[in-house]
Amino acid sequence: MQIHYKNKRLERVLIGVNVLAAAVVTASFVARFGFDKPLVAESVLYAVQVALLAVFITEKIIRLFNATSKAEFWRANWFEIPLLVALGIVVLGAGRWFGKSEPMAVRHFAVGIYLVLQVVAKLCKTCVNLAASGKNPTQVLIASFLVLILSGAGLLCLPKSATGESIGFVDALFTATSATCVTGLIVKDTGRDFSLMGQLIILSLIQLGGLGIVVFGAVFALLLGQALSLRESVAMQDLLSTRTIGRIGNMIAFIFMGTLLIEAVGAVSMFGMWDDVPGRVENIQQQWFYSIFHSISAFCNAGFSLFSDSFVSYNRSWAVYAVICPLIILGGLGFGVLYDLSNIAVDRVKRFFKRRFNRRYSFSMETPKRMRLQTKIVLGVSFCLIILGTLAILLFGRYAGNGGSVQNPGILGALFQSITARTAGFNTIDISALSESNRFILMLLMFVGGSPGSTAGGIKTVTLAVIIMTVFAALRKRQEVEIFKRSIRIVVVGRAITVTLLFVAVLFTATLALNITEAGRFTMSEIMFEATSALGTVGLTTGITASLTTAGKLIIIAVMLIGRLGPLTLLAALTFNLKPVRYNYPGEAIIVG
Repeated sequence: MQIHYKNKRLERVLIGVNVLAAAVVTASFVARFGFDKPLVAESVLYAVQVALLAVFITEKIIRLFNATSKAEFWRANWFEIPLLVALGIVVLGAGRWFGKSEPMAVRHFAVGIYLVLQVVAKLCKTCVNLAASGKNPTQVLIASFLVLILSGAGLLCLPKSATGESIGFVDALFTATSATCVTGLIVKDTGRDFSLMGQLIILSLIQLGGLGIVVFGAVFALLLGQALSLRESVAMQDLLSTRTIGRIGNMIAFIFMGTLLIEAVGAVSMFGMWDDVPGRVENIQQQWFYSIFHSISAFCNAGFSLFSDSFVSYNRSWAVYAVICPLIILGGLGFGVLYDLSNIAVDRVKRFFKRRFNRRYSFSMETPKRMRLQTKIVLGVSFCLIILGTLAILLFGRYAGNGGSVQNPGILGALFQSITARTAGFNTIDISALSESNRFILMLLMFVGGSPGSTAGGIKTVTLAVIIMTVFAALRKRQEVEIFKRSIRIVVVGRAITVTLLFVAVLFTATLALNITEAGRFTMSEIMFEATSALGTVGLTTGITASLTTAGKLIIIAVMLIGRLGPLTLLAALTFNLKPVRYNYPGEAIIVG
């Protein structure tokens, strides 16, 4: 919601004050919690935070009087009153009604929570406003990812984030990029080298990177009861690739609520899984944390695990296949497909009860909701890839391997790797022990990836379907590409070919660059597997990631970012201001093939 102010110059000054105050808030928390000992005395830090609290309250009062419409201002900032009331109750009640043993600690905590909520709210609003500023929304998306990665890298460099010595900036940048881009490649052991604080930072980066920081900002705005303006809705439509502006609010709310529900169900279902390997979990708090961490990592297709061997030790646990696999599949289908399926399910339930309890409805001509073409393609291709990938891994593991038990993953292992290779990055078998042919199968699956609008990477399932049907149409001498008795526009075919060629170009360039930086250290197969995993934001590795040179790590960082954003997104950001030509040259026949 855009608020109009009388004095534009005063509003610009307040924006600058907010930016400075948010930076000081962040610095105060880093100084307090980022080091083994606070850099500044706690009393000084608390005094600074109280001063910042006064700054935020004063800023709100000034903006209220500067707003053109007071009602519009209160609608956009209604949540400020409950927050201030709660803060006042805690500050005045500490030592009287509760927290009698440590009243100051309770007050410090309350002020800190208020400041954090203020910074988060302002950051989210800024993201949405920038996306709706009339500039290229994809540039805002790219900038938000870069800021998130750099911020995460800075936090991971703090001494409190590591269990031993602080990790270097390149390793921190690599980890932050891998988490934000939901890849899963690691140069440091997540469970051993990072403290609880570091693991929470990684988990936050996974969740924000999976949802997209701009979408998260829109979610936060909707949760605060702020309706998106037309310009904001158009920006969200572009970022979410939805068809109609009217669905944006419902779509964003569905993404947020659906993500929370699926991840919560996954965490609860995974809770008892850790008992299958004795000694891995020390207490019930750690058991819950492991469940929440791996549930979020699985649904966001991140592939980060708190175990050095991923899920190899749990390859006989039913939860790996009954919980982890569905989470990966749901995360890779795309929010648009899940939204369509949920609408169809709700419609079917409504029709059932209407027919059951309303006899007149039985004669109604109302047609049921039909599945969109996008949903049909995604479900069909995803099912085929899972089945064909499983069969191929079994076939080549049996007949193209060395005959050992390690190279043959078995039916469940093949099924899990077929699912996780399409951008999740977990593994129940040692990838380095697989045959070359099995690795090639995994590379093909990683190259395809998940579906549009999901947390997954790759060229996407719909792109693969369009390219295959384009070839099929040419073989049948059809003028149009047809899928499920629907014609595909030529611009979509061109986009699919462009995405695939750009992915191939980036993959080959990255592989050749890594061959230069890692000359003689690894085989061509290992390097290409690593580059494919990074570009597809998968996270599977043959074990060479931590041994890469600094230049090699920087290359993988760039490839992970390109894979998460998509080469087409980067190309669109660079060519946004180019105007299409309004003329055509004469045609002339040429021979191909």
